[in-house]
Amino acid sequence: MIRSRSIERLEDRLAGLEPGTLRREALEAAKRFKSSWIELGRILWTVWREKSFREWGYLTFDAYCSKEIGIRSATAKKLLHSYYFLEKEEPTILKRLTEGPPANLPSPEAVNLLRLAGRKQVVPAERYQELRSRVLERGAEPLEVRREIRSILEAASPDPAAARESRRIGMIRRTIGTLKGLRLEMAASSALPKKLIGEIEALIKKLEEVL
Repeated sequence: MIRSRSIERLEDRLAGLEPGTLRREALEAAKRFKSSWIELGRILWTVWREKSFREWGYLTFDAYCSKEIGIRSATAKKLLHSYYFLEKEEPTILKRLTEGPPANLPSPEAVNLLRLAGRKQVVPAERYQELRSRVLERGAEPLEVRREIRSILEAASPDPAAARESRRIGMIRRTIGTLKGLRLEMAASSALPKKLIGEIEALIKKLEEVL
């Protein structure tokens, strides 16, 4: 079987690590990522929560994921959000997937889309339950899930002006979330002057006032 360069790099790093350590466990899970993302999501959540990457010489979680695990920041965040959503909102489903992932294992992209749909107040409860079943029980593909969510939102917001306003608010909220995450990372790593961090906090407050 031909191995990819990313797998070879992971194996090179594994060779120098003691068995049973969290760092080795994360690398081993990364190798198995294509067959089951649940395990890697669980371990990355632990690494992020405990900030273990700092002990291993990385200033940020993103740098650790990119340089050591070999996955992009966007992918890592999607795994974190998707795993935590299952742990918090769907523990029974998570237990079933952990004990023996079925053939229709939902993708992290689809789970993350379900998570985001559940946060939208305009999504009716019955439509959310239908979407939940398609994602968690039948393993619906991300493209199918996106289409379904778009259909739900269009039905809930037929007014174009209301839809534009909803998108505007969503964009501002996402920006606030990004800035808050950046502020925490920069404050923890002392990568930016306190004055600049204060300016980020001021911008966050101004955006919150807009909402």
